[in-house]
Amino acid sequence: MAQFTSLNAQVVGVSVNDPWTLKGFSNVNSLPFPLLSDYTRETVGSYGVELPDFGGVKGYLVAQRSVFILDKAGQIKFIWIAPQPGVEPDYKLLADQLAKEA
Repeated sequence: MAQFTSLNAQVVGVSVNDPWTLKGFSNVNSLPFPLLSDYTRETVGSYGVELPDFGGVKGYLVAQRSVFILDKAGQIKFIWIAPQPGVEPDYKLLADQLAKEA
């Protein structure tokens, strides 16, 4: 987080979980960035990161872990989407991409 902050990045998490669950998760983990609820799944749909039938549960749609870097005008400059659940991004790659935008 310190590296992203030093690059003037504003980190925001988006999840399909309800706002109360996200608040609890944020509090328990002392997250230094906001978590936004996309309970209706509109955002994950518009960004194309839906993961349908998650865990083999028919109709259970979640978001794929993904990272979008936007410039100051809101234009997407970089996209990373996990190849499978549980995979985290290469944080150095993200920092390098942010440095390009600085």
